[in-house]
Amino acid sequence: MRAAWYEKNGLAAEVMKVGNLPDPEPAAGEVRVRLHVSAVNPSDVKARGGSRPIRWPKLIPNSDGAGVIDAVGAGVNRRVGERVWVFNGQWDRAFGSSAQYIALPATLAVPLPDQVSFEQGACLGIPVMTAHRALFADGQISGKMVLVTGGAGVVGHYAIQLAKWAGARVATTVSSEAKAAHVRAAGADLVIDYRNEDVAARIKTEAGGVDRIVDVDFGKNLPVSAQVLNDGGVIACYASTSVPRPQYPYPELLWRNPLVRQVFVYTMPDAAKTQAHADIARWLESTKPIFAIAHRFPLAEVVQAHQAVERGEKMGHVIINIE
Repeated sequence: MRAAWYEKNGLAAEVMKVGNLPDPEPAAGEVRVRLHVSAVNPSDVKARGGSRPIRWPKLIPNSDGAGVIDAVGAGVNRRVGERVWVFNGQWDRAFGSSAQYIALPATLAVPLPDQVSFEQGACLGIPVMTAHRALFADGQISGKMVLVTGGAGVVGHYAIQLAKWAGARVATTVSSEAKAAHVRAAGADLVIDYRNEDVAARIKTEAGGVDRIVDVDFGKNLPVSAQVLNDGGVIACYASTSVPRPQYPYPELLWRNPLVRQVFVYTMPDAAKTQAHADIARWLESTKPIFAIAHRFPLAEVVQAHQAVERGEKMGHVIINIE
């Protein structure tokens, strides 16, 4: 099979290779998927850069993708020819989705509805499951006010859509007019330019406060979060890049009985994954989600795909179309 891989951590241009590797065979409990599309997430480029040391001679990057089951292992009751989206493809395993084939546990291959393209299906893994967990892990949100920080980001964009689908009102922060238009199209009710506006003041004036926060940068945003979170509110954070070890304002938040939930799809409980898959299926069936795809690359240009994610300038997914 054609595949991209690396044998040591480092810069994409220095360590990534593209060539032929043996086709994988599904073990007991596994399926093999003929991949059509792979999606590149920030965690994939961080892993290649060294956040997860390599434990195998070769490592095929990327965890998300979409394709068709073409073989099944012993004990697997799945249909050859079934369209699926895959997630966690390269978590604690050597071979991810930047290849023509992937063999992985059958539970990591989720049925893909016919009306959803392979490109769209490849977007459903880490970003949508992260947004789902952040929104719904602590009860239903119908009628509640949700703040999505960085709503033009990939996770944030889905969080806005899922929150509106579930009956919530949504405030979100952005850094440009182009991003403001992007989040309004996703359904945001209140859009705040955090570079030019007082975020806490706008929220207090127009919403009073928020019941849920889906947070892209926990430490950086904590001073504002502490001002706007309602009693019994939840801060669900999936990154804290700017301030990785923040100082928590315990006295200011104590009386509100808040919950801080860290969200990491790779290791979240199996029951949460199962619920996410069921809800995502209903979401896909009952609405028309917006899948923003910023860049498309062929497998031969996997380096450029990883670099596009690392630059952080895109608005939407970076995907790799597998030959």
